[in-house]
Amino acid sequence: MSSFMRRAALTGAAVTLCVGPLAACGSDDNNDSGNGGGGGDAAAITGACKLDNPPVSGAEKPAEGTAGKATGKVGVILPDTTSSTRYTTYDAPLLTKALSDAGLTPDVQNAQGDINKFTSLAQNMIGAGSKVLIIDSIDAASGAGVEKQADAAGVKVIDYDRVNLGGTAPYYVSFDNEDVGKLQAQTLVDCLDASGAENPNIIMMNGGTDVDNNAVLFMKGAHSVLDPLADEGKLTITQEATVKGWKVENAAPAFQQAFTAAGGSVDGVLAANDDIANAVIGVLKTNGLDGQVVVTGQDAGVQGLQNIITGTQSMTVFKDVKLEANAAAALAIALAGGTDPADAGLTLAPFEDPESPSHQLEALLLPAQVITQANIQDVIDAGALSADEICQGIEDDCSKLGIS
Repeated sequence: MSSFMRRAALTGAAVTLCVGPLAACGSDDNNDSGNGGGGGDAAAITGACKLDNPPVSGAEKPAEGTAGKATGKVGVILPDTTSSTRYTTYDAPLLTKALSDAGLTPDVQNAQGDINKFTSLAQNMIGAGSKVLIIDSIDAASGAGVEKQADAAGVKVIDYDRVNLGGTAPYYVSFDNEDVGKLQAQTLVDCLDASGAENPNIIMMNGGTDVDNNAVLFMKGAHSVLDPLADEGKLTITQEATVKGWKVENAAPAFQQAFTAAGGSVDGVLAANDDIANAVIGVLKTNGLDGQVVVTGQDAGVQGLQNIITGTQSMTVFKDVKLEANAAAALAIALAGGTDPADAGLTLAPFEDPESPSHQLEALLLPAQVITQANIQDVIDAGALSADEICQGIEDDCSKLGIS
């Protein structure tokens, strides 16, 4: 294994060993880099990185508390169906079930990326007598506006997945998003290291940092791993682009521009989520480089997992939305029932709002998990997706990896 990388400090991280045909990392036999290549040994780089011991989250799983029972209405507003598939696949059914099981009447809606619709939905829920709102805002400004209206009506608000900086919500439930960025970057580092690459060229494809503080935290975490290595001359961040608004249609043009500016030289792409990764893979394929570049992702959706199985994507971050939805539901149940969260067994910690020091937030931050070819079964075992859903159309590839 080359010595150009060192593992960043991630709590619980283990020594990395890739298994496969190339420096024990990868499965693509066609490693011709004649169509681009990078600063490192591009012939040794492959998209399929099968880490036996991928980086481990530094965040600890907090106590989720006892859900209990309550009555009344709880409004849930999810942001869109385009920035990620998770909102329809996971969040909506999980939150509906958890709240209903507790005796509450949930009203779960999706704003479809429309700020005006988001605000209208919130106003209707407040007017209909919702005791609690769980909101995953399109942007912080509209989210903060809704919180102000809810506060005036005596309705408790939980920021769900994305925090509204400058808002007034007292509670925040999400994953440790800075840690997610660290996991993405460290896995990128480990896969390149295992391939034997020397001074690889990296392109960073950030998510909607213009609208989402989570995207800012992903980027911050990634830079905390990559920047020290760049300073030491062990890798080069050749280009960095933002997919504005998390809009998938912006991803391929943004990457094409960055790829061209980098002279068609890239060894690794830190893509903020699976949808961006899929767009990146499309551009790489056009340039004859699909399967030859380490590409990260996030969300563990069907497309991302299929790309990992077929060797065009190297990893994704699995955020078990069941943990997040159940934690948010338990908090909403406590608030709807007039119970202090601590008395319900929920352990919350202070969360700083850099835009409003007076905004006192308490947060439940959950750990995420790196998924490579080696542990896709973990997503299935968690009940997030079935093997049939993941393997449809690529059954032979799944069979080779023992996915069932």
